[in-house]
Amino acid sequence: MELNLEPNIADPDGFYDELLGAHQGLSKADSDALNARLIFVLANHVGDRDVLSAALKAARR
Repeated sequence: MELNLEPNIADPDGFYDELLGAHQGLSKADSDALNARLIFVLANHVGDRDVLSAALKAARR
């Protein structure tokens, strides 16, 4: 599996609104913890270590 960096989210604006809503009312620490948990949930879903490594490199750029 290769890392897809092309737009691939159905209703990206709706997802962004939902993401912001999930953070609403949280402290900075709780918001950071939510982000970390979300990263682990999505990484577990992807599962492919090569794709996850490529994602880390892409995000770091």
